[in-house]
Amino acid sequence: MPNPKRRHSKSRRDKRRTHYKAVAPTVASCAHCGSMKLNHTACPSCGYYNGRKMIEINSGASVE
Repeated sequence: MPNPKRRHSKSRRDKRRTHYKAVAPTVASCAHCGSMKLNHTACPSCGYYNGRKMIEINSGASVE
């Protein structure tokens, strides 16, 4: 199996890696409550997705 005879330079390595970059996730505002949420997911604030209640959200008060 062939192996490289010489070491690749840092410039050549970095040229290869130019296409690997972080991309910010696309977010949209919730149609029900207006808070920001990830696309195609239920809203973490109100629990609505596509106009329907999908998940039950606790108000933060614990019952003891």
